[in-house]
Order: sequence, then structure tokens, then C-alpha cells
Amino acid sequence: MQAILLAGGLGTRLRSVVNDRPKPMALIREQPFMEYVIRELAAQGIDHIIFAVGYKGSMVEEYFGDGQAFGVHASYAYEESLLGTAGAIKNAAKLMTDQEVFVLNADTFYKIDYHRLTELKKAMDLDMTLVLREVEDVSRYGQAVLTNNRLTGFNEKADQPVRGTINGGVYLLSRDLIDGIPEGKVSLEQDMIPRWLAEGRRLGGFVNDGYFIDIGIPQDYYRFMEDVEKGVLTWS
Repeated sequence: MQAILLAGGLGTRLRSVVNDRPKPMALIREQPFMEYVIRELAAQGIDHIIFAVGYKGSMVEEYFGDGQAFGVHASYAYEESLLGTAGAIKNAAKLMTDQEVFVLNADTFYKIDYHRLTELKKAMDLDMTLVLREVEDVSRYGQAVLTNNRLTGFNEKADQPVRGTINGGVYLLSRDLIDGIPEGKVSLEQDMIPRWLAEGRRLGGFVNDGYFIDIGIPQDYYRFMEDVEKGVLTWS
């Protein structure tokens, strides 16, 4: 199984505490945050990681090399300019050999069973499966709506604070969907998923309640440090 790790962002919100490296390479107990993500993927049978890198991407390649030391095969897709999430996926897909690929952000850790994505995609004959998570106030984000495991709403705005589900940022995409992404700078969340929904493509998913963290802001970066120190998380 293959996964594309989106690691090409500039990480401007974390620059006050991590300014010498790409955000996913921020150190946690002397190991890059992304190493925790990769070891989790490897433990679940994902054996080929395609790093979609940009800003200081050579630092990622220098650290992870061919991936053997981390239980995976590693490839690297460099962005000459910022391509957005969908553009980065299309660029990295040049290195795909399978007909589907997991996609996730390299600066988030989400404890999920990746096999559920595969099983649901196959059972419902989906073009894409994605993971949602429940939050107390969807008005801070954009609501994602599932109806019998089919995605029926995405980035919907809520006027009042209300509990609901939002995009968790973990996907399993078919190659033909990726092939349809236009060249250039394109957003998966703002452009392609709404377009695919409008076109009637078969998108589905499930809500996951596992541990989630995005180290995009300093307080969450420090919280992940604390969680690792406390042994809140374990890795195989």
C-alpha cells in the first residue's frame, strides 16, 4: 500500500518556535514529528511513502533517505512552486504504482485504522473515502456531512456554534480522480472535493474518534510533546 505525505507547506504559524526546518520536521524528543506519522503508517502495512515536499524538502530526504530504516520505501516529489493540496497530490502521483493511494498531511497525527478506508471504498464502490472527526463547534470550520457513509455535504457553513463533523484530512483516492486534477495550483478541499460532489462522483467515509492533533500552532506542538512524554500515545 502507498501513501502520499503532504509535507510542502511553509508552516508560517509555527515559525515563532520552529524556524529552521519544514513544519513536519519539528522535533519531538529529538525525532521529527513526521517520523511518528511514518512509523504509524508502517505498522498498518503501508510500505511505500511518497513525500510531497517543497520548502527545505532536501532536509526531509536527508533524514528519511530510502526509508528502509523506518520500515518503508521512500520516494520524493519536489514542488518548484506552491501547488496547493490537490496540485501536490497530482505531482506526487507520478511516483504511484498502485491504482489507489492514501493521502494525509504530514503535520497531523490521526489515530485511525487505515484498512477501514480500503474496506469501505471497496464495499461501496467509491472513488474516494475520507475520514471525518467530530468537534464541539463546526462553525469554526466547514461542516462535512455523511449520509449512510456517502459524503453529501462538504465545507458547509454553520451560523451558530453546533456540534458536528468536519474533514479529518485523511483520504484514499483512486488514480482516475487524481488524473482529473488540473495542472497548477489547486486545492483538494476548496476546489476538487466540491467539484467531485457536484459531478456526482462516489465519495464516502466514516467518522473516527481516535487521537488527533495538528501541530500547526505552537500550543498544539507543545501539547503533542507533552502527550509523548506522558506516554499518552504508543506506536508499534
